[in-house]
Amino acid sequence: MIDLYSWPAPNGHKVQILVEELGIAYRLVPINITTGAQHEESFRAINPNGRIPAIVDHEPAGGGAPFTVFESGAVMLYLAQKQGRFLPDDPRRRSEVIQWLFWQVGGLGPMMGQAQHFFRYAPEPVPYGIARYQNETRRLLKVLDDRLEGREYLCDTYSIADMACFPWIRIHKLTGVSLDEYPRVQAWYGRVRSRPAVGRGVNLLRESWVDISVSAEAKKNLFERGSP
Repeated sequence: MIDLYSWPAPNGHKVQILVEELGIAYRLVPINITTGAQHEESFRAINPNGRIPAIVDHEPAGGGAPFTVFESGAVMLYLAQKQGRFLPDDPRRRSEVIQWLFWQVGGLGPMMGQAQHFFRYAPEPVPYGIARYQNETRRLLKVLDDRLEGREYLCDTYSIADMACFPWIRIHKLTGVSLDEYPRVQAWYGRVRSRPAVGRGVNLLRESWVDISVSAEAKKNLFERGSP
């Protein structure tokens, strides 16, 4: 059994999809980032960075005390390795999956997140910021589109790399960037979205979603509050 601390946002969706794909037992613990729950001492004891998602594994490999993992990419690697699924055994293929997972964690997610922020949430328009991050989003979408030439999935076989990228592509409209110029990305998105476990994962906590663009409280808790 694991406790999954999450919220309906792309990084939360990544791990929500994975636990549904794995079919493992988990308890979902909502961390309402729009009301500031991520800043509470009880959650920061689990994730000192104060971000979702995080897990506590009550049955870690090798036994012993419950084991905590934070940072979405690290959580996905931990669970895939523990369960022996969605991460190839072959060293080269395994490395490819990890490379594309890190590409998402270090590039696609942060750049699309910034594009979304300046396009949708900034208190006043910042043309340079909007152009900077939308252009970088387009560049990364081209990288993804090129990678998918001749492939159904990022590393041929469906893996945690696909699960990591999918939730960010899902929010592309919130960044102001269209997928019209990336047909392979669109086709890949449809294949991933059609998986039942993906649907279940993104539907978790759906009723709790808050439109940050119209919530002053959410903006304050997400964009203005520093570390306690």
